[in-house]
Amino acid sequence: MDDPFYNLKDSIKKDFEGFSFSEERKNAVKETIRKKQSHLELHSWKAETLQNILDSLQDTPKHGYEISTQLFQKNELIFKNNEGQLYILLHLLENKKILSSKWIEDKKYYFLTAKGKKFVATFEIRGSKQHGLLKNLVEEASL
Repeated sequence: MDDPFYNLKDSIKKDFEGFSFSEERKNAVKETIRKKQSHLELHSWKAETLQNILDSLQDTPKHGYEISTQLFQKNELIFKNNEGQLYILLHLLENKKILSSKWIEDKKYYFLTAKGKKFVATFEIRGSKQHGLLKNLVEEASL
């Protein structure tokens, strides 16, 4: 599927070419985001949602639109009409070092870190017993 926002991204890129933030400003923005996210009701996300996201990243890195599409194909509709929540969850998983990301050709690709791969492997071995660990990770991600 084509990214419906591709032309928008090009336009924004042209408008803000040469525009950059200092490291101090970047850190201030990140801190503000972290503070605002600390009160989110993350436990409203299902452990199965988290498992589906991590499973989708096992073989190959994906950008947010690909992850969203795969979730939709699995009938995971929690982010339907609220796609921004997916990116919040992905960012929180990055903060917990479960995921990492890299910008490639104007798209941010997410991939499992070594910690994330170990987490997924443990889940596959333990099965449903790991369900509580997924719930804890979702709740803990906001800290």
